[in-house]
Amino acid sequence: MGTLDFLLNGFAVAFQWQNILFAFVGVVIGTAVGVLPGIGPMSGVALLIPITSTLTSGMPVEAAAASSIILLAGVYYGAMYGGSTTSILLNTPGESSSVVTTLDGYQMARQGRAGAALSIAAIGSFFAGIVSLIGLVLLAEPLSRVALKFGPAEYFALMLLGLCAVSGLAGKSMTKTLIMTVSGLLLATIGIDGVSGIARFTYDLPILYSGLEFLTIAVGLFALGEVFKTILERDKESGAIAKIDRIVPTKQDLKDSAVPIVRGSLLGFFIGVLPGAGATLASFFSYIAEKKFSKHPEKFGKGAIEGVAGPESANNAASGGALIPLLTLGIPGSGTTAILMGALIMYNVQPGPLLFNDHPEVAWGLIASMFIGNLMLLVLNMPLVKVFAKIIQTPKKYLLPIIVAISFFGVYAVQYTTFDLYLLLACGLLGYLLAKNDYPLAPLVLALVLGPMIENNMRRALTISNGDFSIFLTRPLSLTFIIIALAWLLIPLLMKFKGRTVVVNEED
Repeated sequence: MGTLDFLLNGFAVAFQWQNILFAFVGVVIGTAVGVLPGIGPMSGVALLIPITSTLTSGMPVEAAAASSIILLAGVYYGAMYGGSTTSILLNTPGESSSVVTTLDGYQMARQGRAGAALSIAAIGSFFAGIVSLIGLVLLAEPLSRVALKFGPAEYFALMLLGLCAVSGLAGKSMTKTLIMTVSGLLLATIGIDGVSGIARFTYDLPILYSGLEFLTIAVGLFALGEVFKTILERDKESGAIAKIDRIVPTKQDLKDSAVPIVRGSLLGFFIGVLPGAGATLASFFSYIAEKKFSKHPEKFGKGAIEGVAGPESANNAASGGALIPLLTLGIPGSGTTAILMGALIMYNVQPGPLLFNDHPEVAWGLIASMFIGNLMLLVLNMPLVKVFAKIIQTPKKYLLPIIVAISFFGVYAVQYTTFDLYLLLACGLLGYLLAKNDYPLAPLVLALVLGPMIENNMRRALTISNGDFSIFLTRPLSLTFIIIALAWLLIPLLMKFKGRTVVVNEED
């Protein structure tokens, strides 16, 4: 079977009525998540994992995994769309990758062009989503075939690279980032050791024998962490919403935006493929590129439509690009893709080179559903701009109890233990304290997901080599990955020593 046949089979999965419904629900919730400042795609996806597992509980495992990942991915790329709404109307980024959109989007809104800015953001996002999906279709099969040739040593080095990539680019302080990464790896060792069968760090508590549940920690750190932040810091809504008149962009707007949309889509896609780079970095680079290519760079920051079109396209293309290393190599490139990976593993679906052979229904069903989801987003976002603008005005006092209820019911529905509810509360408080002190949360989640796989592959490689560590350096691919991983950590360090500012990616 060729790629086209697999894709057609994927559409057969995606066009099942329940999957169309799941995609629709995912993109609507995703847009709302992006629109509400503070609730990023990571919190949204983490919050919905237990709900999707409850909704799909009666379905066969393969179909349940496909439906769940279709909904969760919809939340992920839907949030990228929604993030632009608050940036343009309120000068408040819905999530970190929309920070750049505030620079020109809000200025356009003040000039009475909010509708044009929002619709160009939607059109750019749609085009970028399609570009990244075409890239995903073309690259998924060849990459997974190459990855099938990997042994345990190559896998260990590749996962180390994924970890270093996120650690090298997350947060303001590399020391804090590395502390979080190591903490995640330490938490991943709790439980029964899969090789020797010995209990580690369990303190004779049977509840810890199976380790800490990834879902509980993710929901606690992100969703409840945000709740604690709002309550303890008494966040007040600020800023007046700009008025939206004309929604359809003018011919001149479309002409000015066409090239930045194409450029942003391609740039964003290739940056998204790099583990750890993410949508925030893509939108920054796109904005810098548009300013460089522009004949009138002085317009930027004063309401240039190119400053909205480029970065918005880039951050959406990056979210599609980030799925390539996740699906083909089993390497999540960002915190959100790490949470998606955790969701797949919950259904015994292992992302990586065997995903396309062992679970074609899940892999191709997801890819096909993203074509449908992007179309839904375009149709939804253009006419419903004014409705989503109203969502921004939802008072926090109504929003917070809903988030707390979903967190508690969701975690309990999956785990059935009160221990996990206490852990959820503790992680919520910890998430607030860590974020308040600039400790990035994404590396901890990534390390928690990758930790067991890094350890298993390392031990398998050492079993093959009779305990000789040189196996990681004598294999060319493994050595290459280790060198790139070190470079990823050392280059930002050297740049900081030279007094340069490093563009960092807190999360997407």
